[in-house]
Amino acid sequence: MYFTDENTLGLGKLLRRSGRTDVLYPGHDDLPEVPPGTPDLDWMPVLARLDLVVVTRDRRIRTRPAELRAYWELGIRSVWIGAKQDLGPRDQLDVFLKHEVRLQREVLKRGAGPWALAMTPSGVRPLALREPSLPHESDSSPQRPLS
Repeated sequence: MYFTDENTLGLGKLLRRSGRTDVLYPGHDDLPEVPPGTPDLDWMPVLARLDLVVVTRDRRIRTRPAELRAYWELGIRSVWIGAKQDLGPRDQLDVFLKHEVRLQREVLKRGAGPWALAMTPSGVRPLALREPSLPHESDSSPQRPLS
């Protein structure tokens, strides 16, 4: 089952309108824990618990320090969908449907997270997830709990 974040909300809605029941998104009735506007660090534990694969256009979600720690601690599995130019929801739908069989094989092959893939018009490929650095004692930025 998939979760399209707010960056791919249109894709999620198009998939649901086409009859798919394996796609959730912020504000969906079957996912009351994730209303629209929920910060990434708040929905990530919910998706991990539900074992959902995140579909996003956010290139930086897997590199920002707090989100990267969440990937590793929660075992987040994600697919970045995009191209050199920004894809609208209908183009995202075309790319997703074109490569979904390959994506499903990758999900089975890779198993538990953390992992990240890129899905582009030309195919599906792995993305590197670097190990998060430990927060420094001198780091004064507040840390959000992940659960």
